[in-house]
Amino acid sequence: MSKKAPVINREVSWLSFNERVLQEAADIKNPVVERLRFLGIFSNNMDEFFRVRVGSLFRKIQTIQDKKDKLLLAQIQKTVVRLQLSAEKSLNDLKKQLEKDNVYFIDNSKLNKEQEVFVKNYFTQKVRPLLFPIMIQSAPKFPDLHDDALYLAIVLRDSKEKEDDEYALIEIPDSLPRFVVLPQSGEKKFVLFIDDVIRHNLKDIFTLFENFNVFKAYSIKVTRDAELDIAADVSKSLSELLSISVKQRVKGAPVRLVYDLKIPDKLLHFILKKSKITETEILIPAGRYHNSRDFMKFPSFDIASHEYSLQTPLEHPDLKSGISMFKALKQKDVLLQYPYHSFTHVLDFLRDAAIDPQVRTIRMTIYRLAKESAIINALINAAHNGKKVTVLMEIQARFDEAANIGYAKTLQDAGVNVVLGLKNLKVHSKLILISRRERNRTVRYASVGTGNFNKDTAKVFSDVSLFTADKRITVDLQNIFKFFEDVYKPYKYKHIILSPFNTRKKINAFINREIRNAKLGKRAEMYLKMNSLNDEGMVKKIYAAAEAGVKVRLMVRGICSVAQGMIGLNENLQVRSIVGRYLEHSRIFSFHNAGHPQYFISSADFLTRNLDNRIEVTCPIYDSKIKNELKEFMEMQWLDNVKARVLDQQLSNSYLSNSKIKKIEVHVDYYNYLRQQK
Repeated sequence: MSKKAPVINREVSWLSFNERVLQEAADIKNPVVERLRFLGIFSNNMDEFFRVRVGSLFRKIQTIQDKKDKLLLAQIQKTVVRLQLSAEKSLNDLKKQLEKDNVYFIDNSKLNKEQEVFVKNYFTQKVRPLLFPIMIQSAPKFPDLHDDALYLAIVLRDSKEKEDDEYALIEIPDSLPRFVVLPQSGEKKFVLFIDDVIRHNLKDIFTLFENFNVFKAYSIKVTRDAELDIAADVSKSLSELLSISVKQRVKGAPVRLVYDLKIPDKLLHFILKKSKITETEILIPAGRYHNSRDFMKFPSFDIASHEYSLQTPLEHPDLKSGISMFKALKQKDVLLQYPYHSFTHVLDFLRDAAIDPQVRTIRMTIYRLAKESAIINALINAAHNGKKVTVLMEIQARFDEAANIGYAKTLQDAGVNVVLGLKNLKVHSKLILISRRERNRTVRYASVGTGNFNKDTAKVFSDVSLFTADKRITVDLQNIFKFFEDVYKPYKYKHIILSPFNTRKKINAFINREIRNAKLGKRAEMYLKMNSLNDEGMVKKIYAAAEAGVKVRLMVRGICSVAQGMIGLNENLQVRSIVGRYLEHSRIFSFHNAGHPQYFISSADFLTRNLDNRIEVTCPIYDSKIKNELKEFMEMQWLDNVKARVLDQQLSNSYLSNSKIKKIEVHVDYYNYLRQQK
């Protein structure tokens, strides 16, 4: 690999990805409420970035005191402030756009008499019972500000200046909608932040303080390190240790404090001192309102033009209603592509297995589920019907630990055999394996996917799942589930590629083969689609392949440490990212293989953790029809010239657009393409 090849820093690349999300909030071609939701996604992403990545960087700095890490932290803060200003500009633009459709954001200073009565009643009935102010100057101990909760820092003042100011904190309840829709006036519709409902009624909250007649409120939010500190206590199970750690997470070290720019310096310094926040790098000045992630739930006001046109998930033509999935899969493999295809096929697969008298066992891995999951009900029903059900429940899925522990207990109580993760190995694979007795022999049916078995995310995450009865795959999956139950017993996998055992080795071998073919003058190509690409070894190998003459195409949604545009590699290396209506989540790898193309779907990104420290499954595609389906999908992705961006060394995130050719937006056009298939 050329020494000049750029390796983009992981954190810097992630911020560049979130800037692509912010671009969607600014894109006037998107419906206005969808743009607000992108603003919410941007904010939610930023929260998690600080909780996870910046938290990790802080711990590293405290341990190693590396000057490069301190410079990186300063760069992060500078970039975040720039993006924050851009987000606030987008919000102001969106407010003006909404006004064109007679939807008005107003604050508490602009309420008319009728609106004041409504807000007063709403506050009294819904909000006030949930408010518990803390007088922080007289409190014996400054409260631990909850992670990512939104607070109003209050100044109580005597207008005649006979009394010293008092300070208070109010946590804004997240059990209520963030946006309060006010009574309509003619054609005009009004929406008010719940923050302003509280601001408008501060005098009623502090009636005991008769000496004060001026009340000012300023938003603040603390984000804390989300890393779990799991103690090495052999007397407790992993689920017990995780439960303890999840509760302690709310007291993690602060990694960001976002505050209203208009907050008085004296009050801000008081809060910083009492919170023991000394690092200026984590202070992010912002506007009047924080927690923009709530825009993901902004009301549409039933205005059709405010949202994307509806794309009803399609029934797969090979899995039509009334046909048993087992019967269908005996004929051919089936590839489901979400959110284009309906997730109900997965539920049908489990439902059929639960009631089929010939089914003996159901095995499944679970990483993240929907809040109200029919998957759990199907598995419980199967156990009640006498099936042997085994679930590998990964209880270390970040931010879903408590939910997964609860699901595990529910399943165990119903008689399901639950394996609570593996020691030192997070199970990130997405697998179902069903054993059925047919003509005195066991036949296995499987699902191998790139995304979680989650009906909610299946509506917005672009993922693929292979459903198959191919023995080459099901035998290997059977051995994987045996490994889950006995992790010390080695198994051989002839077709499935399994992290942490041989994924790196196999992918390197595939790339090396393309390099050899390129050097022999043969056609050599690879097209890799994934969420993240940061592993140093893989980055170097990809650059080396391009340098050797392999035509490399990368489609990477998020973190990407490879950039196109290096002199000498322009013709061989192209790197793009699609951010749009759906969140690209599938991992699909294709290699030309001297005219005998190989296709794989995977749960693994090219991150070191996915290759070396997790259970990840990369599954070969043997069915020629499905290979062609994946090829069609990948090529349409590459032709996208509406939502695709070029990932270059400058992190410019420039759109790949060409006004002289037909506009192709894969999230719309691929749905239409599948709808025409029979």
